[in-house]
Amino acid sequence: MARKHTGAARKPATAAGEGEDRAGLGPRRAAWRLLNAVTGEGMLLSDARAAAMMASLAPEGRARAQRLATETLRHLTRLDGWLGPRLRKGPPLAVRNALRLGALEIGQGEAGHGVVNAVVALVAEGKRTEAYRSLVNAVLRGLVEEGPEGWERLGPAHLPDWLRQPLIEAWGGAAVRGIEAAHLAGAALDLSAKGDPAALAETLGGRLLPTGTVRLDAGVQVTALPGWHEGEFWVQDAAAALPARVLAAQPGERVLDLCAAPGGKTLQMAAMGAEVTALDLSAPRLERLRDNIARTGLKARVLQGDALEFDETGWDAILLDAPCSATGTIRRHPDLPVARDGAEISGLIELQARMIDHALTLLRPGGRLVFATCSLLPDEGEAQAEAALERHPGLALEPAEAPGIDPAWRMELGLRTRPDLWTEEGGLDGFFVARLRARA
Repeated sequence: MARKHTGAARKPATAAGEGEDRAGLGPRRAAWRLLNAVTGEGMLLSDARAAAMMASLAPEGRARAQRLATETLRHLTRLDGWLGPRLRKGPPLAVRNALRLGALEIGQGEAGHGVVNAVVALVAEGKRTEAYRSLVNAVLRGLVEEGPEGWERLGPAHLPDWLRQPLIEAWGGAAVRGIEAAHLAGAALDLSAKGDPAALAETLGGRLLPTGTVRLDAGVQVTALPGWHEGEFWVQDAAAALPARVLAAQPGERVLDLCAAPGGKTLQMAAMGAEVTALDLSAPRLERLRDNIARTGLKARVLQGDALEFDETGWDAILLDAPCSATGTIRRHPDLPVARDGAEISGLIELQARMIDHALTLLRPGGRLVFATCSLLPDEGEAQAEAALERHPGLALEPAEAPGIDPAWRMELGLRTRPDLWTEEGGLDGFFVARLRARA
């Protein structure tokens, strides 16, 4: 998707300068650059460029910049609703992003005069934005007068129309409002245990969910937890852990994890005792997988390659967590619906169908395939499973079962999780999971 450059400030900040940054400009400057790249160029916060934009900051500064950018994106439509009445016409995108950043901090209770001064200083750094200093000053001072009370009176943030309307058609308005509320709340830290999850929950002071995931509060530094360096667990959302549990790999089975990186499902199946081969196209993502295998001491064969060109056959089971729109993960990645516009989804749907068809050719007779996507769109989930059954006579749909499954997730074609479900447990990402059995 083509994006216009935003004219954001390009002035580099040195590490020494950031260390003496008493006004907090360093993290704010980095957050502003991140916002401009996401909204103007379609960059995701997981992109390597995002890390480069924060490289000069100390760890606490990087954490603050990441939080500011993430929370601004999470509340984007809400912020625009607060700013809108004070803007007669839309300023350039970089200026709007500076205003959004300042509005977020004001709404969340930061000292108003400090926020105003900092944001005005930021826009003064850019040749294309310095002329808007007076506008930024006036608008943000108006928000300071309203303060957090004005922020609290605003309605909830909404998904962009390209995604919101299809989801309303699929799940209804009430469900979508619940999804949006879940996105606003964010996500906890979910862990999968190498061994006994109950023991891990007790050790970490976490909560053991019915499906076996251990849940901790958000904001915990995972690498500082006891057992991390010893490989006792890995980070994995409760919904992302379901496909491997539905596949239920048995000790000694030959299992192929297509599109495996970053490797949570590979680790699950290796811990179950299966002989796992993990395949992925991305070399950098496979490095993360190899690091996790080394840290946990589990065994898996790791291959880099295109899933559609892989031709090794005779697998007992295949897990295909296919490339998708990732719209089920927005509570963790609020940049996604802003950086994307849905144009790529038709191509992803075609790719998913091809991958299902190819995966079936790799199974032994009577082998099983678990197809999953972290999408909220039925076209990337339920419709794919239904179409595969129509294309392949003899292919059978089996119940997608695993311990702790909530009855609300069970659908005719598989499991459907959504962020608005399981609220009593703190929610989970959106996933579709189907279990298919090849003709014997």
